[in-house]
Amino acid sequence: MTSSPVSTYRLQLTADFALAAAAEVCDYLAELGADWVYLSPLLQAASGSQHGYDVTDHDRVDDSRGGPEGLQRLAEAARRGGLGVLADIVPNHMGVADASENAWWWSVLKLGADSPFADSFDIDWEAGGGKLLIPVLGETLEQAAADGALRIEGDELRYHEHRYPLAPGSPGPADDALAVHARQHYELVDWHRADTDLNYRRFFAVNELAAIRVELPEVFEASHREIVRWIREGLVDGLRVDHPDGLADPGGYLDALASATGGAYVLVEKILENGETLPPFWATVGTTGYDALAELDRVLVDPAGRSRLDALDATLRRDGGRPWAALIHDTKRAIADGILHSEVRRLGREVRAAGVTEPRVDDAAVDDAIAELLACFPVYRSYLPYGREHLDAALTHARQRRPELADTVSAVHAVLADPAQPAAIRFQQTSGMVMAKGVEDTAFYRVSRLASLTEVGADPAEFSVTVAEFHERQQSRLAAYPLSMTTLSTHDTKRGEDTRARISVISEVPEQWAAFLGRRRARHPLGDGAFENVLWESIVGSWPRERDALHAYAEKAAREAGTSTGWAAPDAGFEQKMHELVDAVFDDQEVTADVESMVELLAPAGRSNGLAAKLLQLTGPGVPDVYQGSELWERSLVDPDNRRPVDFGARRRLLSQLDAGLRPPMDDTGAAKLLVVSRALRLRRDRPELFTRYVPLPAVGDAADHLVAVDRGGAVALATRLAVGLASAGGWGNTVVLLPAGPWRDELTGRVVDGGETPVVELLADYPVALLVHEEGSP
Repeated sequence: MTSSPVSTYRLQLTADFALAAAAEVCDYLAELGADWVYLSPLLQAASGSQHGYDVTDHDRVDDSRGGPEGLQRLAEAARRGGLGVLADIVPNHMGVADASENAWWWSVLKLGADSPFADSFDIDWEAGGGKLLIPVLGETLEQAAADGALRIEGDELRYHEHRYPLAPGSPGPADDALAVHARQHYELVDWHRADTDLNYRRFFAVNELAAIRVELPEVFEASHREIVRWIREGLVDGLRVDHPDGLADPGGYLDALASATGGAYVLVEKILENGETLPPFWATVGTTGYDALAELDRVLVDPAGRSRLDALDATLRRDGGRPWAALIHDTKRAIADGILHSEVRRLGREVRAAGVTEPRVDDAAVDDAIAELLACFPVYRSYLPYGREHLDAALTHARQRRPELADTVSAVHAVLADPAQPAAIRFQQTSGMVMAKGVEDTAFYRVSRLASLTEVGADPAEFSVTVAEFHERQQSRLAAYPLSMTTLSTHDTKRGEDTRARISVISEVPEQWAAFLGRRRARHPLGDGAFENVLWESIVGSWPRERDALHAYAEKAAREAGTSTGWAAPDAGFEQKMHELVDAVFDDQEVTADVESMVELLAPAGRSNGLAAKLLQLTGPGVPDVYQGSELWERSLVDPDNRRPVDFGARRRLLSQLDAGLRPPMDDTGAAKLLVVSRALRLRRDRPELFTRYVPLPAVGDAADHLVAVDRGGAVALATRLAVGLASAGGWGNTVVLLPAGPWRDELTGRVVDGGETPVVELLADYPVALLVHEEGSP
């Protein structure tokens, strides 16, 4: 087994698709051509968890996912298929939704600061008056006690269905729950107070995920003992680290992980802003691939559509189309002042403890300055002293935006720039939270010029990239991080790869899209133009879809946008009209016909984009991942839609037909995509010597700009871009690609061509992509 994968295939483990089921598809994954199987989190998670990121016990494999026997069975099946195993791990936080399921959390609730696990969690005991604040109440304590919602049962305090332990010696009369509650090491408080008063660090704004202090050696050892066993016993070969930016010292953590695992293959889920690079001193081979996703999408976007779509977006948005940087400043600031204000206040306490206490600097001003620096911070986080320039840039912008606060901002900056200051460490942990919630989960739903651009890890301000720019970025990836993962879809993407591939075609037909949107808004106006555009793009991009899936997407997207409704206070009237719009797509013949007409216009080029992106990803620099099921068309929307079950039986049968000689048409079955995926994965696994360099190949002719061509060291990938424009111009015509001397065989069709000036129309006669290799025995 190689120490690093050639490619991976991601599986989402649940109680309904447990390790035993994963073991049963290992032979299919091997036949498909995947090199390693890539598993979602394995450790014991909260009951009913569909994702596994809410770990409750670090010492065992999740029972509902098959337990240790299931992992053993999976590992054995993987070995039989020649597959390695990559496992997702969660070092930042634990699930605490049901306190009784988490022994660490239960102990802290029961014993308070005297618990042996008190230091394992990131708790500010002083801010809670010596108690851990639990934001769960939907009424006052007095009303809860009077109604029987707050009560004593045995040696537990109950609030509705929630269970909490009682401190030793604290039980009193069962009918005096208030008095008993007052004697605990925790305090149940109104759920709204999580935004302002919470005194434990969370995963973003999720109260049920409490952060742990993995920077402490004893916490690292306790939380990684089982993970390290997997590596040492050969059950798992590599690790994917979830959310390292939440850790106090990501670099130190990765060093500890490398030491504990003997230098195993490790990837980090790190979001890089456009032009940003990984800290070069980290013990990791690279990221989980969102940076690659952004590049692959943008080379397929038509720059000519930008001005029309910019203008349309400006007319739809309530802010008149403010620049992206200005928009995200305000959404980040709203997060800092809203759902993450408790983190800002805790930072304020630590900054003041560091000495920013002059009489002219009051508590509110310090908190205001911190929130402004967070809103102005240009990337997810720094790793001081690495990345100091980002903090300095935030200082400059904050002083410009808030001149009346300039002195306080400067004083706060001085503390935050000192790597030894606890406040500086916490600021770095917090900036990524504000960025993620303010950008990915808010601003991404407020801009709509092209929804395929608003994807995790992408910069919507960058509309498209040229072929030359795309090649340069791939060459940089090969040079710097050749073992970094690349991806097109994940369990966290806002839209699946082929949903985005179809939406990107709108850049080629902006006038037709504007007319379609105008008709739809006239018939079903919501009064929120930007959101309506996002919704219609997503409906058309994913069509045909199930009614329930579109209702769920519309509700989540509208509440995330926060412009017309929201999670904390949903607007029933707006949401009713929104759901009526979704129903009309299915029930109103005129609406259905209009949607299907637009899909008919976009779909052929969307399929071309889908195959182009997939081939370029699978043959490009890095370690390509295939997200579960995406070997066929992947037209999902945001989670949980992108985590839905996969029909592996249908995929097995279709792959068998392809291997028996079927050459599928470019239709909605997705068989053509399966052909591309299987042939590219197999070639990359079986002939790695063909993928040792990255050399762009020149194309000459009237349609040369529509071709992406690259020699990877003996394997040549050819992909069509901007298919609508290509068809409008009459096709490939006189365009040729200059190939090295042949003969060359296309892995997709079996066609053999000579090298030299080869007509593209001949190479791409059947599909918009080709994968060429030298005929066996040729020079």
